[in-house]
Amino acid sequence: MKQFLSADFLLQTATAQRLFHEYASSMPIIDYHNHLPPDEIAANRQFEHLSAMWLQGDHYKWRAMRANGVAEEFITGSADHFTKFKHWAATVPYTMRNPLYHWTHMELLNPFGVTKQLNADTAKEIYDHCNAQLPQWTTQALLQHFKVNALCTTDDPCDSLEHHKAIKQKNLGVKVLPTFRPDKAMAVEDAAAFNAYMDKLAAAASKDINSYQALLDALRSRHDYFHAAGGRLSDHGISTFYAAAYTTAGLENIFAKLRAGKAVSTEEAAQFKAATLHFICEWNHEKGWVQQFHVGAIRNNNSRLLQQIGADAGVDSIGDWQVAESMSAFFDGLDKKSKLAKTIVYNLNPSHNEVFATMVGNFQDGTVAGKMQFGSGWWFLDQKDGMEKQMNVLSNMGLLSRFVGMLTDSRSFLSYSRHEYFRRILCNLIGNDVENGELPSDIPWLGKMVQDICYNNAKAYFNF
Repeated sequence: MKQFLSADFLLQTATAQRLFHEYASSMPIIDYHNHLPPDEIAANRQFEHLSAMWLQGDHYKWRAMRANGVAEEFITGSADHFTKFKHWAATVPYTMRNPLYHWTHMELLNPFGVTKQLNADTAKEIYDHCNAQLPQWTTQALLQHFKVNALCTTDDPCDSLEHHKAIKQKNLGVKVLPTFRPDKAMAVEDAAAFNAYMDKLAAAASKDINSYQALLDALRSRHDYFHAAGGRLSDHGISTFYAAAYTTAGLENIFAKLRAGKAVSTEEAAQFKAATLHFICEWNHEKGWVQQFHVGAIRNNNSRLLQQIGADAGVDSIGDWQVAESMSAFFDGLDKKSKLAKTIVYNLNPSHNEVFATMVGNFQDGTVAGKMQFGSGWWFLDQKDGMEKQMNVLSNMGLLSRFVGMLTDSRSFLSYSRHEYFRRILCNLIGNDVENGELPSDIPWLGKMVQDICYNNAKAYFNF
């Protein structure tokens, strides 16, 4: 019987162990998509206690605690920080076979050196042990500890990016770059919220937004602003791709309707989103950016918790929209204009894995190795089974060797263990193939392939 979380955790063969320890483990990290708060990096935040570092904002843990019968008071409510931690600790043993069990103990081991399993009995000892180390594990220290070379936050077009500018002046040895996330400019289902956002965008861009063209001008102004601040990526959270036909006059009428506070039809919303997303993607191409599409989440399903806590309350799940035809039409519309930028698509519905992997292959054009990327397992799929399925599908339908690898997609500075998790799973997949005689035992080449996927491919692809 193997020991839990040993040095060879998840590495089932000698080849896998060699690939991880000799090639993967020492590679630096490019975390090209996350939700880390740039103000906490700029201020080099020292966390007050482990709960602040580990539980606040972590809807993965919140969902598990609710499923374990924990009342909301002890999750997002008014209970004190240690009481919340105790309820999480008591939940952990019940998360066995959920990725949270692996992540929890990997994050306690590195950087805190905790080798005991977290449960109700060990909660106080582990809490005190980690709290005593918090002065040394500031946000900047954690990034350096995990050898983060570059990271890309997720930022609204209205953001001043003041914290990114402050970070740049500090010469931390870590590039912290903004990512342009214009989802709110396309959220037309709620006219009142849309209009409030238009007013905010107008102030940020110093432009009156009294027409659809004025909206595009304001967004482009902010796109330019992000580029000047070092931004080289856009990101779009969409339920499915939008490829509805539209006209200039029709878009202006839809915009006028929204600004008058009137609801738009489903067809009008689809036209507005298709056009706005298309124009932003043209700007991405013009500037040499990478564009990312996170596709397939159905959000805020529990209206009671949405009202009580707000968005990102841990009540989102996998949607099941049809995606193939609209994705094809959307990418083709850009490709036939020669305006399709480097693109990463992340799929949330595992039944669509082959659809995504084959669709990106349609638009590879030979200009950039791996220009169109079937992105890593996302959200509910960034666990062992989901990662293996994504890499197996990519291997079968494309080139795993050109994959740009893992990201955290996280709000936690401790989530860099997910890169180690991914690297172990990657090395195990390849190692098993070698041991089974399905790949040659060419360790130098396979080691290079592993290092490329872990770091080198992303370094070349993003060219920060």
